[in-house]
Amino acid sequence: MAIRVLLADDQALLRGTFRMLIDSAPDMEVVGEAATGREAVDLARSHRADLVLMDIRMPDLDGLTATRLISEDEDLAGVKVLVLTTFENDEYVAEALRAGASGFLGKGINPDELLDAVRVVAAGDSLLSPTATKALIARFLAQPAPPPGRAAAPQLAALTPREREVVALVAAGLSNDEIAERLFVTPLTAKTHANRAMTKLGARDRAQLVVIAYQTGLARPNGA
Repeated sequence: MAIRVLLADDQALLRGTFRMLIDSAPDMEVVGEAATGREAVDLARSHRADLVLMDIRMPDLDGLTATRLISEDEDLAGVKVLVLTTFENDEYVAEALRAGASGFLGKGINPDELLDAVRVVAAGDSLLSPTATKALIARFLAQPAPPPGRAAAPQLAALTPREREVVALVAAGLSNDEIAERLFVTPLTAKTHANRAMTKLGARDRAQLVVIAYQTGLARPNGA
């Protein structure tokens, strides 16, 4: 089944370029185009896309607000948002993750990287560009950070020790393969622990696990 993609960008030329690229892939299709954030929210509701490729700076309603409205809508629980923007700075990365985005990329990536990013995010994994590093995310998400083992305990109490360990490693930017190598388990087992943690914490995807890990103090900037 093809990945259904909604394009949200105020530049028609860019939307046309993205449409040609995405429609050229055998496993995905463009189901709609939005020139404003408000149109993106409306079309996400009417077109039932699997993923919205979202620009940040758009008229009427910006991409971050549109992302938040989509992520907070229970009827759109299965819709993923991949933010693609020229303005790839740490404040936007943090805001995009807080708003519910599952990925954040700069528009300077090559076509194959963009297609791979769509596949990764649509599959439920998080994706951040090299510029959107853990340190930059942590700088904003961990303010203020609760003391270890105190404020974090109520929200994380449902997790097993292994699940907490996996969530912390997800927040450090490790893939399932890397987590498996670190914990001496299989990649499938690592993914299972991450998925169970997402279910228990009400996280939409791995990107939201990163947010929760820093907000609760389970993960800290630079390992502090």
